[in-house]
Amino acid sequence: MSPMGLRIVELFAGVGGFRIGFEGNPGEAKNGHSVIWSNQWEPSTKTQHASDIYVERWNLERNHEDLEIFTGKEEIHVNKDISTILEDDIPDHDLLCGGFPCQDYSVAKTLDKSKGLEGKKGVLWWEIHRIVKSKLPDFVLLENVDRLLKSPSNQRGRDFAVMLASLDDLGYSLEWRMIDASDYGFPQRRKRVFILAYKGGTSHYDIMAAKPPMEYLQSDGVFAKAFPINPLGVLFVPEHGLNWKGDWDRLAKISDDFNSDKKGASSPFSNAGIMIDGKFWTCKVSSKFKGITQTLGDITISNSSIDDDFIIDAYQLLREKGWIYQKGAKREQRTSPSGHTYPYNEGPVTFPDNLDKPSRTIITGEGGKGASRFKHVIVFEPDESTVERLDLDSTQCNEVREKMNLERNQWLRRLMPIELERLNGFPDNHTIGVSDTKRAFLMGNALVTGIVNKISKQLL
Repeated sequence: MSPMGLRIVELFAGVGGFRIGFEGNPGEAKNGHSVIWSNQWEPSTKTQHASDIYVERWNLERNHEDLEIFTGKEEIHVNKDISTILEDDIPDHDLLCGGFPCQDYSVAKTLDKSKGLEGKKGVLWWEIHRIVKSKLPDFVLLENVDRLLKSPSNQRGRDFAVMLASLDDLGYSLEWRMIDASDYGFPQRRKRVFILAYKGGTSHYDIMAAKPPMEYLQSDGVFAKAFPINPLGVLFVPEHGLNWKGDWDRLAKISDDFNSDKKGASSPFSNAGIMIDGKFWTCKVSSKFKGITQTLGDITISNSSIDDDFIIDAYQLLREKGWIYQKGAKREQRTSPSGHTYPYNEGPVTFPDNLDKPSRTIITGEGGKGASRFKHVIVFEPDESTVERLDLDSTQCNEVREKMNLERNQWLRRLMPIELERLNGFPDNHTIGVSDTKRAFLMGNALVTGIVNKISKQLL
């Protein structure tokens, strides 16, 4: 590690959320850290939208000998399936980071015991593990959905236990924390698990080893300093062991047996914890934040900048299966594809979304005009020209206003791509150049960059 910052490898880079968190926005002076190698590849699309945006924002140039490699002054970006990339082609680095899918992390014994264990093909965790095992960076920072701590449903917590044990086998300690961005002032309720691992021999590893676990979780850990919590008191849970430490097939045994003895048992992993030397301590924590909380209303653009495509048509609100139906409570009979009829019930969701609170979580399906229970819809005040151009004073529109208790000068719209970018902490128009639907998809897949920024400051 240089005196100024960390040399970083960014896996599953998307449009550069981790990078912005560590370095700052493209074109701005760096915070000391530098991404020296990155990888982004989307298997389901021919056009690599996220990689194209990444390359353009950081002014990278295509390598004419290999058209899927791009270079900058001191970095390389690779647009290839990570499973096809050799470890020797990845430079030595201080920190490896990435957000990866929550998949089935089960493992199986190989026929030849000398070869150890194999993960399921196509499971990206094992690609991370392969690179960490080869390069042994000082730090590993990973992000995942909150259900990781309790998956799969038939062995709650098994997948996370496999991750902990496999990092323990490589000589790492780690801490984890489930963080809701809105708990620390950010304008989006986005709950994600962050995992931060330390290689044996680093000062961070030694600090964790020297501190009482409760003290480390409460005040001395990187997460505790970046994201303060309320006193733990009696909530702290004693240590647990990741069994079979030292066995060559330890991971396979955990995969087969972890939390399998009690049907329906809950996961032993709470929303915060640490692991070192094959043991883990975990407890439920709550945020302690005294700063200003941004709201959805704080990031909205001016009415004059709203594109007509994002203003909702009255017919789409009132029609059968339209917006009012999608957002409302339902008690009805439904029929499955096999012809089975069943009762379906669900409560209403907030409609329109509250501008005085943080937004709900952005999802990948946020884009597009179609009515949806999960897309954001907010109230705005259209100017006279917009009212006249879109006939927002029609009988149908006034029927909507009456049903939804809107004032005469109010109407409804979806969120613009710039607003979705702001909810994740990206600069305005970071994803411009692709369709609005794809821009929403990219933000649904992204993370809140400010969370990473807080972590990066504490690592130094």
